[in-house]
Amino acid sequence: MPWSVLLEDGPILAINKPAGLLTQAPPGVPSLEAEVKAWLKERLDKPGNVYLGIPHRLDRGVSGVIVFTRNSKAAARMAEQFEQRTVRKVYWAVVEGLPDLASAELTDWILKLPDQSRAEIVSAVTPGARGCRLSYRVLASRENQSLVEIEPHTGRMHQIRVQFASRGWPVLGDVQYGSTPSPLSEVQRIALHAHSLTFQHPVRYDPLTITAPLPDDWPMTNDQ
Repeated sequence: MPWSVLLEDGPILAINKPAGLLTQAPPGVPSLEAEVKAWLKERLDKPGNVYLGIPHRLDRGVSGVIVFTRNSKAAARMAEQFEQRTVRKVYWAVVEGLPDLASAELTDWILKLPDQSRAEIVSAVTPGARGCRLSYRVLASRENQSLVEIEPHTGRMHQIRVQFASRGWPVLGDVQYGSTPSPLSEVQRIALHAHSLTFQHPVRYDPLTITAPLPDDWPMTNDQ
């Protein structure tokens, strides 16, 4: 399997998603959802359909921790946490360039472009614009690349990618937002990794943190 199981805890199933694989897709198109369902069906020797709740998603090019649920009640409780922004998400990224400050908060207005799978930073008065905010800190730098830890405080489309790219620090491999082509971009991968999720367990209600290890070929691994 190109993915691995990080945690099975009651109705919670956490997976380390590989970059380059869609979270969800129409029938016949490879996706993490379809692969996990097939794995569960075989493991449980289940003749019927397998339920798998999807309270959040990761972009195709992004790797890292993603949480599925095994029943509808847990799915509803997890979806509520994501909607209410009580889930703490931490990402790691390798960006081109050196951010101006070692740590800072970025606040912008973002607009999803009609009929396009992309967004852009716009002025606050732009119709349809939505506020977006994240915090970051630089973990390491070398030459013209920086390893940064990011915590988004809003959940806008491509938020991390757009906010950093708009300042001249695109995520490595993200040619859609101005990165120089790299071996990553050739296989629909970018150097953005969902490092950890912290949320309330949907049954026990205690806090739970799940961390996904970086891919073996992650850029700047030797700098950590």
